[in-house]
Amino acid sequence: MNTIPIEYIVSHLVSKSESLGQIYALSVIILASVLPFYRKTWNKNTTSIAFTISKIIGAFVAILVFLNFGPEAVLRDDHGPFLFNALAVGVGALIPVGAVFLTFLMNYGFIDFFGLLMRPIMKTVWLTPGRSAVDAVASFMGSTAMGIMFTNSMYTNKKYNTKEASIIVTGFSTVCITFVVVVAKTLNIMHLWTPFFITAFTTTFIVTAIVARLKPLKSMPETYYNNEDGFPEESVNGNLILCSFNEGVRVCSEAGPLYKNIVNNVKNAFNLVFEVLPNFMSIGLFGLLLADYTTVFDILGYIFYPLTMLLQIPEPLLAAKAAFLGLPEMYLPVLVVVKAPELTKFIIGVLSVTQVIMLSTTVPCILATKIPINLKDMLIIWFERTVVSLIIITPISYMIFKFI
Repeated sequence: MNTIPIEYIVSHLVSKSESLGQIYALSVIILASVLPFYRKTWNKNTTSIAFTISKIIGAFVAILVFLNFGPEAVLRDDHGPFLFNALAVGVGALIPVGAVFLTFLMNYGFIDFFGLLMRPIMKTVWLTPGRSAVDAVASFMGSTAMGIMFTNSMYTNKKYNTKEASIIVTGFSTVCITFVVVVAKTLNIMHLWTPFFITAFTTTFIVTAIVARLKPLKSMPETYYNNEDGFPEESVNGNLILCSFNEGVRVCSEAGPLYKNIVNNVKNAFNLVFEVLPNFMSIGLFGLLLADYTTVFDILGYIFYPLTMLLQIPEPLLAAKAAFLGLPEMYLPVLVVVKAPELTKFIIGVLSVTQVIMLSTTVPCILATKIPINLKDMLIIWFERTVVSLIIITPISYMIFKFI
């Protein structure tokens, strides 16, 4: 089993009751499109109006996919059905189920114990609290949505400030290990699995450490949710392990009744589900349509062409286009380079993991949280991650291929 138990449980439930999962996802998406009008928040500001429109479009697309009725562009297996069945159904179940398990992770001392233990490393290298090490594990071993949900909970509980939460969701919320396996299999490079996985894993976190020191992340405010006082990690005096253990025990003793914490976390999880699912169907579909039916990404791919050519990546123009295709959906670059030279496949395969930001999944998830990072900043961060990743991945890949 190449995943964490929560992901395994949800995947098992979804596979056993596929039609029920689809009905659930559709119901949530339709309800999400109605809620802004019921709550009278749809015209609160320009952002609220834009997201309300996005939710309505998402609901319309979800209905078409569910009924299998509509234009080919929507009903293509890798468009509407992919977004609905692979993302909306799975993530729609994962977030509330994960919230139950998240209660034990967040409210009963584990985070505080592990956070103090990891603090010297995380704070020095990634400028984030030691607690953020758990985010990285939740994403890489579970799913992007799981990691982002965890980060949002930590932010709203004022254990991360705005800068820290922004670094975490744009740097650690990568695809899960099971999808990395899918990438390697698609590219037919499973015989290179060990160097492929190690390169993808290490590059992701090296790039995060570098981009955290560049604008816009560098300039993010260090204020807490609602500009209230936060709960930063305590300074460590004495034995690190003993202090970490004592802090975990203290938090656990003050946690309160289990059922109340579970109810509160599940409630917050559904608020996130109502924001995420309809945006999968609208924002995600828009990005995929641009990629498959326009030359937008072909043209924009030329932005990376001087870099791919300078790095001497085989078929540099194809590699440049593939690099830009990671923006709408991380799997698109992989499909583009399937028949490319093996070195190019290796580089682009790793890049698809390290870019992190994508319109089909990460962007809707992050925009649905309370973390105040906008689309413009995410696009800049994605560009920075792409450039830095290519610069790091390419020489490493050349060295690997030289010695295998």
